[in-house]
This record gives sequence, C-alpha cells and structure tokens, in this order.
Amino acid sequence: MGGCLSSWLPVSKQNNDSGSSSLARRYQVGDIVYDLDQLEDNQLLNQLCDWDFPIFDLYNNMGDRILSQVAYKIFSDVGLFETFKIPTQEFLNYFHTLEMGYRDKPYHNRIHAADVLHGVYYLSSQPIPGFVQVQWQDMLQSPKVPATNPTNPPPTSVGQTLPNLKMHYENASGEDDLYGIMGCNLPPLELMALYTAAAMHDYDHPGRTNAFLVATNASQAILYNDRSVLENHHAAEAWRLLLSRPEFNWLRNLEKAEFKRFRYLVIEAILATDLKRHFEIIAEFNSKANDDEAPGLDWTNETDRLMACQMCIKLSDINGPCKRKDLHLQWTYRITDEFFEQGDEELSLGLPISPYMDRKNSQLARLQESFINHLVAPLCNAYGESGMLPGRWRILEELDDFSPNEAPGSRVGSLGSHSLENSFPEEGESVFPVERVPIPRIESLLTDHLKSNHEMWVAKVKEEERLKEERAEWDSKTRTEAEVPSEP
Repeated sequence: MGGCLSSWLPVSKQNNDSGSSSLARRYQVGDIVYDLDQLEDNQLLNQLCDWDFPIFDLYNNMGDRILSQVAYKIFSDVGLFETFKIPTQEFLNYFHTLEMGYRDKPYHNRIHAADVLHGVYYLSSQPIPGFVQVQWQDMLQSPKVPATNPTNPPPTSVGQTLPNLKMHYENASGEDDLYGIMGCNLPPLELMALYTAAAMHDYDHPGRTNAFLVATNASQAILYNDRSVLENHHAAEAWRLLLSRPEFNWLRNLEKAEFKRFRYLVIEAILATDLKRHFEIIAEFNSKANDDEAPGLDWTNETDRLMACQMCIKLSDINGPCKRKDLHLQWTYRITDEFFEQGDEELSLGLPISPYMDRKNSQLARLQESFINHLVAPLCNAYGESGMLPGRWRILEELDDFSPNEAPGSRVGSLGSHSLENSFPEEGESVFPVERVPIPRIESLLTDHLKSNHEMWVAKVKEEERLKEERAEWDSKTRTEAEVPSEP
C-alpha cells in the first residue's frame, strides 16, 4: 500500500489491550496515528518472510515509523500480543519513542534497527533443513528443568510454542520431517527477548566507535570503564526509557520472575553485539556446536539457547554482506559515510585517523573484503555448520565416490551452495557409466550472497592493485626518462 500512510487522519487515542475484542484498531502516539488494519495489509510488511526484504523501500514508504511498525507486525504475526497480554497502546508508545531516539546517522539509525529486527525474525521463523524440533512435553518432564530452580524460566514461559509461529511454519512447509524452525525451540519469553533486543540494540548510537569514545574520554566510556561502552549504553538507555513512564510499560502483565529473566536475556543479547567479543563468542559456540568433540546444542538447556540467540542477533547485526548485491551496496556506502564522519572528527581533534576512515584515502573494496573474510564469514560459517541456517534441501545426482563414513548431506562448504564440477575421464580410465546416487545439499540465500559479494570485492581489490602497480611503473618510467640528460 505505497503512499497510504500520508492519508491517515488524526484520531483520538484509543486503548485496546490485545486480549479484548478488536473494536479499536487505530492508535495515536503524539501526532502519529497507527491504523492496524492498514499495517497488517501493507504489501511491503507482508514480505518480512523474504531474506532480501526491501528495507529501504519500506523506509521510503513509512519514514521514521519504520521500526515501530515492523515491531508491531512481527509481534502480531508471531502471537506475542496474545501470549503475554501486551497492551497495544503502551507497545506503540514505547517503540515509536524508541525509534525516535535513534539518531539520524548514515548507518546506525532506525533503519538499521528495523533491519536487524527483520534479521532475527527471519532466522527464527523460516524453515531450516534438517533442524530437529524440541518436544516441549518431554522437556517439561526432564530432570534438567526442576520446577523449584529459580534460574529456570517460569512454567508459563517454557512449555509452549507460539501457536501463530507454529502455524506459520506448517503453512510454509508440509515436510515436517525434513525441516524445522528455530523459533519453535525457544520459549515465547526468550523469543520476545530476542526481538526486543534487536529493536533496542543500537539505541542512541552516536555514529562513533567504542575506540573513539575511549580515546576522547567520552562520558559513556567513563561511565562503563571503557568496556563494551556503546553496547552498555544502548541497553541501559533503552531500558531507562521503558521504565521512565507508565505509558511506555508494555511489559506490565509479566510476572516478576518473567520480567527479571526477560530483562537479563535482552541485556545479554545486546552485549553480544560488541565486535570486541566476536571471536570469543564464536569460539564458545563452536566448542558447543561444531568442534570435533562438541556435544551439540541442547535446546532443553537455557544456556545453550541463550548462546544460539546471541549468535542469531550477531549475524543479523552484520548481515549486509549476506544480502542481495544492491542491498549490500547500500549498507556499504552508509557505513563508509559514517566512518568518514568519524575520520573527519579525528582529524579535527588532532587524533590519528582510524583505518578505513580517511575520506582522502578511501579503501572501500579492501575494507569490505577484510570485513567479510575476518568477521562475517567465520560467523556465518559457524552458524551454518551448527544446522541453524534457514534454506532448502537440494538433491543432486552425484558420483558415488563419498566415504562410507561420510553422512549424506554432510558436505557443506563455507560459502554458498554446492555442485559437482563436470569431469572427464583421463586417458586409460573407463568410459562406462558410473553409478550416481542422490546426495542432499543445503542451499541458503545468505551463504550464496556472501560468497558472491566476497568474490566481487576480491576482484575489485585485485583490479585496484593492478592499477596501482601500473601507475607506479608509469611513474618510475617517467622519472627515469626525466633524469636522462638530453643530447646536445
């Protein structure tokens, strides 16, 4: 419904808690009116199940309301309003005020927050090949979940799968034995915490790095002792906002134990986005899920589930290189602009300009190649190898040459989907047909895009190096000719 938002007329504030009949479907927050019927029918919002979601088109359509409306749509579709009796007015009050607290920076803004929220929603709601679902009835009978243990979630938050999410999955895939869905392995409280953390995770971001805040003795760095400065600031200020006024408290119907655990989960997810902890978190996850002696994730264990959620929000936070080329390039140009703004300020303060932040020496291709190679690919590979990446099975007819000890479908490469290269018999080899067997492979848009984008930047780096060498050779030749004395 492109352009429909401008036709909304101001209406008086109406309260409509999610448990009541749907008599009031329009809510006012300041001068902004939310028409929930129009929201639920919005053609762009109905594409949230697509990985290459057109986030910039949505911003052009919704403007500064992008985060609050994406949040409402996701919470509504998944069934969180009904499960936790979330009051709609307070929810919209808070999330609109939250999105307006995101500064107008090139990258760390409300569009990025909405994009990360979409990322965690996609990763937790779309079918995953070979993913094993937890049977919650078995979990509740497990000795791992003693009812008297205060560290475990309250029973109302554990022993259920959100019905809307389960229905959404069942409608998307009738092959329940071949696919699973991550969100159905998370108690509703933990799923809601993951979504909330994504919306909060960069609140009031100043468009500067942690290193810059520490180097300039910024007030946030002093307050948080130079440790995860921005991440602590985002979490603290977003929570301060929520608790500052009763009309922002959309969590008012949570039990005390639920609220305490919810707050803990949100904070832990936000703090995990600090890239200084990047390899520490990946290593811990691999030791649990991917290493040779790893026991595998135990979805009945709340610590393992938290680790999975931390990986989920981390991948969503730096998902740009995993998106279609045009989306990836838009995010690339935005982060480069923000880096240049920091470099300009560093120059004005007499500080050394941070790497890749000097607008007079742009190294865009090398920045992206390094970012993908050293940060995004290891994270995406770990996530995919653990069997948590949405995608689809693809059955290939391949030569029967795999090891007897190799499980079918276990050949999953680091970047992208997989195919068998054409081969031809060498001299002396048999030309008789070789038996071919069906081998399942996993295809994922994330890894396919990541591989393609990485190859693009590698090619650009090589081209830049070639041109640089040619210029150096030309300069050297010109210099030599200038030094040779002319004949009398």
